[in-house]
Amino acid sequence: MKIEYLGHSCFRLQTANGATVLTDPYTGVGYELPRGLKADILLVSHAHFDHAHIQAVSAQRVVNTAGEYELFGVKICGVESDHDPLGGTLRGKNIIYKIQADGLTVCHFGDLGEPCDPDILEKIGQVDVVLLPVGGNYTIDANEAKAYIDKIKPRAAIPMHYKPTDGTIDIDGAERFLRLFDRITYACPKHEVDLSSALSGSEKTEIIFMERERK
Repeated sequence: MKIEYLGHSCFRLQTANGATVLTDPYTGVGYELPRGLKADILLVSHAHFDHAHIQAVSAQRVVNTAGEYELFGVKICGVESDHDPLGGTLRGKNIIYKIQADGLTVCHFGDLGEPCDPDILEKIGQVDVVLLPVGGNYTIDANEAKAYIDKIKPRAAIPMHYKPTDGTIDIDGAERFLRLFDRITYACPKHEVDLSSALSGSEKTEIIFMERERK
């Protein structure tokens, strides 16, 4: 499985059988998505502008609700969660997506805003790779993201929803999160990783830092 970081919370996953999954297309964060994006499956965690710019993607199937799906040879499980620490009363609900293909389970946390919670952990279960927001303010922050990683113990964790140099949204950069770990792999090329070969056999979670490709 190949994974490409397109910025903010948007990733493109390509499975071995050719299926393409794209997550949370954005607008209004200070930079733009690549043009002409196509996907077999488009996953949307919630309806805010920086996660649901659906018109930027030509998708055969859009999934924006919790539940279980099997599409194009990919198993997907959407788990409802909160966008804030007050039960969703501030910013509403958020959907965490588990994506299963090529013998791997990748978990995209969307705009998760609730601190590490046993109920969420039980629903997520065992996963290989977590894609976690780390920028704080509208989501969990660096320390809260680390708490999830420490409990889930995935093989790898990839930070997302942080402010890059040219970003305008009022969230933290990735540095605060990266300082919490001593094992960091910087993706090469910066925006793309072949997960099938990148995951090590270590029992310790590997942090994979990816930067979007800048046009």
